[in-house]
Amino acid sequence: MKTLLSYILTPLFYLAFGLVLVIFDPLQRITLKVFGHRAHDAIISVITGLCTNSTRILGATYKVVGRELLPDNRPLVFAANHQSMYDIPPIFWFFRKHHPKFVVKKELAKGIPTISYNIRNGGSVTIDRKNPKQAIPQIQKLGRFINEKKYAAVIYPEGTRSRSGEMRAFKPAGLVALLEAAPDALLVPLTINRAYQFTQKGLFPLTIGVKMEYIVHPPLENTGDKLALISEAEAAVRSALRS
Repeated sequence: MKTLLSYILTPLFYLAFGLVLVIFDPLQRITLKVFGHRAHDAIISVITGLCTNSTRILGATYKVVGRELLPDNRPLVFAANHQSMYDIPPIFWFFRKHHPKFVVKKELAKGIPTISYNIRNGGSVTIDRKNPKQAIPQIQKLGRFINEKKYAAVIYPEGTRSRSGEMRAFKPAGLVALLEAAPDALLVPLTINRAYQFTQKGLFPLTIGVKMEYIVHPPLENTGDKLALISEAEAAVRSALRS
């Protein structure tokens, strides 16, 4: 019965998700050009809220723990494990008051309605994972931006997503560059659970009934040995992983 439901509900989800991206692509462009970046951030919150809630068609649920630990007046650097493209919109949505900006691979900056335009114009930065010399200046640019605006940056230090849910070791170079460029920022370990389950069977059918979980760990002051700090953050993220 569950398999049959997944075959029925997956097309409905893709339709809803796709319509959000197509309809809001011109709307966010107009919003940015006419009303500026603050209004653009607001419409991105609407878009990511709709994208997040569209997964409820598949019976997905969301639990967010620890948001009360985050101050409102400090820049933040979220260091998270990465399991799926579906773990990204909820970060925008659930942490929207911190205006999260991402470090993303350059391939996502073109060809995807709504998403690509926001990557290019919404404050996130793109990196070429095959070219570290290009990546570090971009990450430093993001660090300076969030430090000035008191926004949040989100980075996946594993370097790529884990399709099985098993967490890879953190690669520290990008996170070190981000922390050095944003000296006022707190480092926030963030554990993401079960996002990989959406595509356990591939892109069709998607898994129904995924119980998503975001766990915010106590923020770490950006002082002292950066490698030791990152190691502490990695241990915190890993400590809360669940299947």
